[in-house]
This record gives sequence, C-alpha cells and structure tokens, in this order.
Amino acid sequence: MTDIDKASAAVQVAASTGYADQGYWGRVLHRFLREKVSLFCLGVLAVLWLSALVAPILAPHDPYESSIFLRLKPIGTEGHLLGTDELGRDILSRLMYGGRLSLMMGVLPVLNAFVIGSLLGVVAGYVGGRVNMAIMRMMDVLYAFPSVLLAVAISGALGAGIENAVLSLTIVFIAPIARVAESVTSQIRSLEYVDAARISGAGPISIIREHVLGNVLGPVFVYATSLVAVSMILASGLSFLGLGAKPPEPEWGLMLNTLRTAIYQQPLVAALPGVLVFISSICFNLMADGIRSAMDVKQ
Repeated sequence: MTDIDKASAAVQVAASTGYADQGYWGRVLHRFLREKVSLFCLGVLAVLWLSALVAPILAPHDPYESSIFLRLKPIGTEGHLLGTDELGRDILSRLMYGGRLSLMMGVLPVLNAFVIGSLLGVVAGYVGGRVNMAIMRMMDVLYAFPSVLLAVAISGALGAGIENAVLSLTIVFIAPIARVAESVTSQIRSLEYVDAARISGAGPISIIREHVLGNVLGPVFVYATSLVAVSMILASGLSFLGLGAKPPEPEWGLMLNTLRTAIYQQPLVAALPGVLVFISSICFNLMADGIRSAMDVKQ
C-alpha cells in the first residue's frame, strides 16, 4: 500500500468515526464519553450536587431542628431514614445540606488556585530569568511544607471559618499548579511557532494569549481536577479540627467531629459523613483520570 493509499484510508476512518468534523475538544469529549467508569463517577457527583442544590425541597426535615427524645436513632427509624445525630437532628437532611458546603469547599479553592497558579506559572515560564526565579522560589517555599500542615497552619493563623478555610486551601494549591504551568510554558516558549510569532512582531501578551494559554491550560486543568479530591479531604479535615465550618452548620467534616462520640452507640450513623467524603473524593479522582486519558493526544 502506498503512502497515498494509507492517507486515504486514514481520512476514511476519521470520517467514519466522525473525527474529521471534530476539533480537538470534540475528540476529547468523544473519548471521554467512552470512559464508562468516569461517566459513572460523573453521574454520582451530579446526584450529590443536585441533592445539595435542591435540599430545601427534598430534605425531609429542617437540618437544624433538634429533639432530645430522638437522639442517636439508628438507620431505618420511621421518619428518619438514615437516623439522627447526637442532638436528634435528621442525618439525611444534614447530609443533603452539608453537601453544599463540603462540595463548595472542595471545588472553590482549586478553581481559585487554578486561575492564580496558572497566571503565575505562565508568566514565570514565558518571561524566565529573574522573574522566573522570584516567582518559583516563592512557590518552592510553599511547596516545601506538607499540604495538611500548611493548611492547618494558615487556617489556625487566620481563625476558624469557611472563608478562611477556602483561602488557606487556595494558598496550598497555588504552588503545585504554578509549577505545572511553568514547566509546560517553558517547553512551549521554545517551539517554532512561538518563535515565528515573536519574529513577526507580536508582543508578549499577544503571544501568551494566542499561542501559549491554549496549550498550557489543558494539562494544568487535568492536573487541577485531580486536586479536587485532595481539597475535599483537607476541607473536611479542617472542619473536623474546628478550623472550617462552625456548629451548627451541616458540613460533612464537622458532622464527623460531632458524631465521633457516638461511634460506639451508632457506628453506621457516625460513619455516614465519612462515607460521602470518601465516595466524592474517589469519584473526583476517577473522573480526573478519565479526563487525563481523553486529553492524551497519543490515543
């Protein structure tokens, strides 16, 4: 078979699969839709998000309503499907409302760090020299501390509260995202099409906007999605330690803290918030793996 025949066959295959009419992101979506595990995880996360958003409609009880006569009821109690907590509050309602804070505290710091870290990494990688050294040495200082200890230290210094917890987690994730963005940008700035744009008279901002960002944000986004699971665990840990959400707010990490005294009386009820944190983090991790696989141009 000649090279022309091979090229014709490749075009026919692409046309038959629909790839010929698809751009890069269309092919990424096509490959992602073939990842059954990732799609299942996406469905689980969608259910958790939806239940949190419509909690005022679907929740059977007020999450703050307590009753001393309903303390620590087991799973399956009439009127309380998942039992009650140490103050007699309905666990199902608190889990649904708690998803709002837990999921938000898992996603929002990564989104903030994605924007800030990508900007710092792209500037450091493209400009280089002293600017690169100044930015990346600052990131190295943050990166030198374990993420858990750094988050606890910042939250402890700022004080308890959801806003401070989100800020501390944002600071924790800026450094790793900036390092990935800087590494990818350093590789891209030496490519021929970037040199051609520079020779043609394009300014640095124009080159970054038109030629660098499109190639950098993809790998950085894939890496950032894998940090959401870590963010959820750290956010729950901060609330468990009293550095995140404050009582009586329904939040999964805080619920683990308040239910820890009931672990010997109602172990299944006490474990439910931790189960949701585990399921959410696993689903975010597997979905990130699916996105990474779908964006692999070698496939």
